[in-house]
Amino acid sequence: MAPPNTIDAGLTQRHISTSAAPTSAKPAFERNYQLPEFTIKEIRECIPAHCFERSGLRGLCHVAIDLTWASLLFLAATQIDKFENPLIRYLAWPAYWIMQGIVCTGIWVLAHECGHQSFSTSKTLNNTVGWILHSMLLVPYHSWRISHSKHHKATGHMTKDQVFVPKTRSQVGLPPKENVAVAVQEEDMSVHLDEEAPIVTLFWMVIQFLFGWPAYLIMNASGQDYGRWTSHFHTYSPIFEPRNFFDIIISDLGVLAALGTLIYASMQLSLLTVTKYYIVPYLFVNFWLVLITFLQHTDPKLPHYREGAWNFQRGALCTVDRSFGKFLDHMFHGIVHTHVAHHLFSQMPFYHAE
Repeated sequence: MAPPNTIDAGLTQRHISTSAAPTSAKPAFERNYQLPEFTIKEIRECIPAHCFERSGLRGLCHVAIDLTWASLLFLAATQIDKFENPLIRYLAWPAYWIMQGIVCTGIWVLAHECGHQSFSTSKTLNNTVGWILHSMLLVPYHSWRISHSKHHKATGHMTKDQVFVPKTRSQVGLPPKENVAVAVQEEDMSVHLDEEAPIVTLFWMVIQFLFGWPAYLIMNASGQDYGRWTSHFHTYSPIFEPRNFFDIIISDLGVLAALGTLIYASMQLSLLTVTKYYIVPYLFVNFWLVLITFLQHTDPKLPHYREGAWNFQRGALCTVDRSFGKFLDHMFHGIVHTHVAHHLFSQMPFYHAE
């Protein structure tokens, strides 16, 4: 889904001729894509001022509601194994996993709001709430906050964006575009048949959905190639600057505290118990995060820009609003269907973004 030609009745996308376009923008014009030329100031002027007002009390109310739902689901799950009928147990546990995964994804989104400082006007409150909530979900809060900020500042940039960076033709072993016809004639297509087999596709989908998020945090999977091992847990990772050192340490300590709690619970109860109550819902959170972010930043019609053609608003408009239906859109606090607005104005609270 390409950026719309019109954002508001008073804000229309201006035409830019191909002759005036920078050389680096040529691929966009080969696809008949018109580069957006309006400014952030012009877009902001079309939005009511109250949409940028942040309320810490309102944010805390959303946190309280989500934590209450998570607690009630947990308490309900403690009754599942008391049913004598195995069919009820086999149906109830997946229901708990799915619902708890949805609720905890909403909690993750609220911590995400904290990372953008859109949760409240207090940076201390934002970072405290965000650190607690993300640590509970094994996310290094400040580490992710820093890399995510870089993603927002360079969305759609081929060499500066932090995640969902498309590979170039040379990186995947394809010939230059002018040599495609000759290469296709010479290539043995059977070499790639196994890669397109449904079972292989399904396998990689499962791996991506379940482990794509922790793989991104641990080894920067799908992120920018820095030429060396990159991790959100490493203080000297190329993602960070020296001034971020203590933020990374605090983030790591939060995750270690959560892991320590899980290990202690496994020793006192059992690994199976921790798996049923925490690990499986956690995997569902991973699923939703990968699915949501992939759909928001991936579409055949979305361009990615190189230096010279890229600017902030063009990059922000290279995202896609999706909808998972009213229930999930509500539980995920609007992160799915208001993503373009979020990229344009990341400090706008989610409840004002619709």
